[in-house]
Amino acid sequence: MPRFHLSKRVIILGVLAVLLFAAVLDLYYPVSTDLRDFDAGEVAHLDAIMWRSYYERQPVRLFFQLAELLRLQFDLPWLRSYVVAFHAAKAAFVFKDGSSRADYEKALPDLVRYFDAIRNVSATPFDVQQEAKLELEWWIVHRQRDQHAPDDLERALAEAAAELYRVPAEKLMEYGRLRTEAMNIRDAKAVSGGVTEEDWKRIEELLQGSWRALWAGVH
Repeated sequence: MPRFHLSKRVIILGVLAVLLFAAVLDLYYPVSTDLRDFDAGEVAHLDAIMWRSYYERQPVRLFFQLAELLRLQFDLPWLRSYVVAFHAAKAAFVFKDGSSRADYEKALPDLVRYFDAIRNVSATPFDVQQEAKLELEWWIVHRQRDQHAPDDLERALAEAAAELYRVPAEKLMEYGRLRTEAMNIRDAKAVSGGVTEEDWKRIEELLQGSWRALWAGVH
C-alpha cells in the first residue's frame, strides 16, 4: 500500500487553519442568550474582586476578571469575552484618569463597543447608545457625588440596569441602594486610612444583596 508522508509545513498549516476557523467561529458565530439568566452569587463575587483590581490600579488583572464575568453573566464565547473585556477595561481606566466631563466622555466609544457586543448576543433588544450613556452617567455621578443628592447615584444605577434588562427602573432601586452603600463604604474608608479586609468582606456582602435584588427585579 502506498504511504503518504505529510511534511511538517503542511501539518502546521493545517493546525493554523483549524485554529483560525475556531477563532472566527468564536468571534462571529451568532449567539443568543437571556441576559436575565445569571447566577447572582457568582456574579457578585466576581464583581467584588473586580472592584479591588480597579481601585488598586491592576488593569491586567481586571481584564481577565472582566472576561470571566462576561462568560459567566452573558455567556460570551471564550475568545470573544477577551475582545469585549478589552473595551470595558479600557473605558474604565480612561475614565479613572479623567478629571472633567469632557475627559470622562472619552470612555464612551469603548462603552458603546462593549454594549454593542452584549446586544449582539442578547435575546432581548436594548438601545446600545442609550445604555452606554447611562453607564457613563452613573460613573460620573459617583465621581462627582459631592455635587449630587444622596439618592442620585441609586437612581442612576437603577436606570442603567433598567435599560439593559428592559424593566422599569423602580423595580431596581434596591439594587441601586445596596450597590451605592457598598460604594460609600469603599470611598469613605479609602480617605480615612484605607480599605481593610473586613471592609472588603462587608462590601461583598452588600454586592451579594445588590445582585440578588437585581435578579429579583428583572424576573
